[in-house]
Order: sequence, then structure tokens, then C-alpha cells
Amino acid sequence: MNTQIKQIAERLRGLRDALNLSVAQAAKKCGVTETEYSNFESGEFDIPMSFIFQVAQTFDVETTALISGEDPHAVSFFVTRCGTGASVERTKCYKYHSLAHGFRNAKVKPLEVVVDSCQKEVTLNTHAGQEFNLILEGSMQISIAENDIILNKGDSIYFDATKPHGMKAIGGENVKFLAVII
Repeated sequence: MNTQIKQIAERLRGLRDALNLSVAQAAKKCGVTETEYSNFESGEFDIPMSFIFQVAQTFDVETTALISGEDPHAVSFFVTRCGTGASVERTKCYKYHSLAHGFRNAKVKPLEVVVDSCQKEVTLNTHAGQEFNLILEGSMQISIAENDIILNKGDSIYFDATKPHGMKAIGGENVKFLAVII
């Protein structure tokens, strides 16, 4: 697994330790099994962004702190320049750039997401809240609650993120989209 995932795993362990929680207690609070939580803390397994958001919300910490190890400080505004942003490369096929990583207590989570064309299957996940996706480049198939929808550049979708959902790039090219998690 990549170095960044290992660093996030270390921060997850450190947070749980600071809160004096067992793996079982933390897992229960985050709505995952003990095995899943242990796997995420091991640094040997992919850590879904939805789980990072869940941990941040459950334990009242900034998502940015879990991703980068730094706390956000801006309270009036925060500018993210093109090509920058706190980055997470979950897997070779998924890359995220947090676009509000420097704003303290951000109410929504805007992300620039790139799904590499190497992603062959749709992996479903769920998380609290709602999500908005706007396709910036390429095309993707998004599966939501057993519905498969094709989105192209300029298309958008708003959906209930508690429903099983996932996406993959189609057409042999990467897809880049703006995801806003509310």
C-alpha cells in the first residue's frame, strides 16, 4: 500500500489512542466491523474517503487533519489554486484533491476526483449525507441503488449517498469530476 495510506492509518490509530478507545469501541462508533477498522488502521488496505469523512464527523476532527496531518486555519475564505489541494491517492485508480482543506469547520467537502481508466469494476460504498458530482473531463458510469447512469463532460448528478454507489471511467480515458459531499 502507498505511503500516504500508511500515514493516514497512523493518524487513525493515534486518534483512537488519544480518545482512549478500543478498536471495538471505535469501530462501533464509526459503523464498521472491528476487522474493517483494524484493516484501515493497519495501513495495508485501501481507506475509503467515505470512512475518513465518517471518522472525522464521529470524533469531531477535521478531515484535513486525518488526510494531511495538518489542521486548517482559514475562517473567512480559502483559495485552492489549480492543481493544488490536499491530495489522497487511495489506489492507483482513484486520486482525490480536497478543495476546502484549509478552511476550518467546512460544512461541505468539495473534492476534485480523478478516476483512472484502469478502474474496471464499480466498487460500491455508502456514506452519510448527499453528494453532487459534476463531470469536468471524460465520461463515467455511476451506479446508484442498482441504477447505472452514464455521465459525460458537463453532466451532473445529485444523489443520496446512503444508497450504494460507485463509479468507473469509461471510453478508455480518465474521468475528472467535482464531488461535493454534504
